[in-house]
Amino acid sequence: NVWKIYKMGNINVYALRDVNIEIERGQFIAVQGPSGSGKSTAMNIIGCLDVPSRGAVFLNGKNIAHLSESKLAQLRGQNIGFVFQQFNLINTLTALENVMLPMTFQGKPLDKRKEKAKELLEFLELGHRVDHKPNELSGGEQQRVAIARALANDPEIILADEPTGNLDSKTGKYIMNLLGKLNREKKKTIVMVTHDIDLVNYANKAFHLKDG
Repeated sequence: NVWKIYKMGNINVYALRDVNIEIERGQFIAVQGPSGSGKSTAMNIIGCLDVPSRGAVFLNGKNIAHLSESKLAQLRGQNIGFVFQQFNLINTLTALENVMLPMTFQGKPLDKRKEKAKELLEFLELGHRVDHKPNELSGGEQQRVAIARALANDPEIILADEPTGNLDSKTGKYIMNLLGKLNREKKKTIVMVTHDIDLVNYANKAFHLKDG
């Protein structure tokens, strides 16, 4: 029963209205809807980036709706890996350093960070690109680095926001198959937010949002 209401002066804007979504461990879920349907708001709440105005949000049985920002940040860092449409890589860092970054925030030692980052990049067929910076990589390679970064702290959940939005159709298909592989082989729970109805076919359950 999640609501998200934004105040714009004297007007209430209802971004989410009494939404109920249940996601089980190990599922590949699509949250699909047109622009303005409330997808981004839903993603922010599922990803512990925001809290609802009303209602409850449970992660592993714990209600996160009233947690402080620092507690939410801790929860995100340990449980959720984010993959964004814009990749959001840091241009001054190499692929290896970008993947190491989330582990730095969790206080892991340097040698462990390097070892894990190399292992992930090799798993994603980017072993030959570890020392390249984002502007030396193709869009598909950048998205794979972003996926490696999302996996760095071995989160249970991968939250993918329009993961193929900046890619050509062939590369987009590769990335979607890769998310499917992570779901099947690594047992990751995938939650994908998209406006693209075709991507829903990759999921084993879909929720369609319209007007919140």
